[in-house]
Amino acid sequence: MRPISSTGFALLGAGLIAISYGIARFAFGLFVPPIRDELGLTPSVIGIIGALPLISFLLATLVAPLATHYLGARNAAVLSGAFGVGGLALISQATGALSLGAGVFACGICTGLMMPALTAAMQALVKRTLHGRVSSVMNAGTSIGVVVAVPTVLFLAGAWRLAYVSFAVLAGIGVIAAWFFLPSVSRITPSNAAPPPPVSELPWSRLVRLSLFAFIMGFVSAAYWIFAPDLVVTLGGLPPGATGWLWLAVGIAGLGGAVVADLADRNNPPITHALMLMMLAASLALLAASPDQSVLAAFSAMVFGLAYMSLTGLYLMTGIRLLPGRLSTGPVLPFMAVSLGQATGSPVVGFLVNKFGYADAFAMFSALGILVAILSPFYPGHIAQDDEEVEEETGLQAAYDHQLQNEEGEPLEEPVEDDAEKPAVSS
Repeated sequence: MRPISSTGFALLGAGLIAISYGIARFAFGLFVPPIRDELGLTPSVIGIIGALPLISFLLATLVAPLATHYLGARNAAVLSGAFGVGGLALISQATGALSLGAGVFACGICTGLMMPALTAAMQALVKRTLHGRVSSVMNAGTSIGVVVAVPTVLFLAGAWRLAYVSFAVLAGIGVIAAWFFLPSVSRITPSNAAPPPPVSELPWSRLVRLSLFAFIMGFVSAAYWIFAPDLVVTLGGLPPGATGWLWLAVGIAGLGGAVVADLADRNNPPITHALMLMMLAASLALLAASPDQSVLAAFSAMVFGLAYMSLTGLYLMTGIRLLPGRLSTGPVLPFMAVSLGQATGSPVVGFLVNKFGYADAFAMFSALGILVAILSPFYPGHIAQDDEEVEEETGLQAAYDHQLQNEEGEPLEEPVEDDAEKPAVSS
């Protein structure tokens, strides 16, 4: 392992997230029009294939904490990248639904393994007082990856196989970087941290509500991630290369999601959740209503990108708050719920497109999003709502501060120089 600063780690993490999330997972929808035409796939088949990486993401996420514990952060990240390289290469050579599905399934495994590996590495390399800032930079990697995918569509319109070959090369570079710069950690929880609360004492009501809201948001967003480019090509008559501007707008607007999510946690999470979910639903309706208007389509993509990234950031903070002491569970639980919703929503929207057409299918998903937004007062806000314990600190860093606690329930202070309390790191 080569020495790396907190800033360097944040940038490396953002790059690896850009590859594993932005490219391996979300770029697929951008290439649906040319892939569908060349391989002769129906919307129903595309919907099922679009669900496969989300299913594999869930499966990988379930075993990721154990894999990271036994393999270490470096090897887990390298394994994640290897699945990404293999999946992207397989997609580039796909000859039908089966090989295409196998490729996107492997990409989902890449996505599921990467974040737990980076979380373990962050615990080892970065001071806890910087975890919020570093996490924000890494989370922005999803938007960066989406933006990176855009030039391949603009300059390689129709050449989706060559585009995926270039993605596989980028993933290979990520594997090399992970091998050289990430540590191999055997323990990420300091020995003087209080054990997490027993399962019986977890705030199950809040966890269930968080998971349900995250699931439905994922369900509704699946329509945009998988079928938005195909909608503007099929229904709006725009050229396939023009779909790149959609993802560019999604990526750029998504960069502001971390700021919105942090402000939401500092003010009123339920109200912000309602606003962002309403915006997400509106983006679907706007795109379905004006697919032939490139400016309005790009505007809908900006609204979608900001709303989606803001909601995932808000879910991340809530999950960390609700599960203190569980380093490998709090950050990923809401993302598992979102992915389960997307895996469920993808084939459903494919079926609806086949039966009713794009406009009606998107309108139905938009209506569902608006309905759930009305129920946002039930979204779990700040943990402490009673008079006995009031937690005034808010925001992403405050959530990380309370992730590790001492026996009195206060944030665990980081030792100045105490190698015995640091996670074991080897080269």
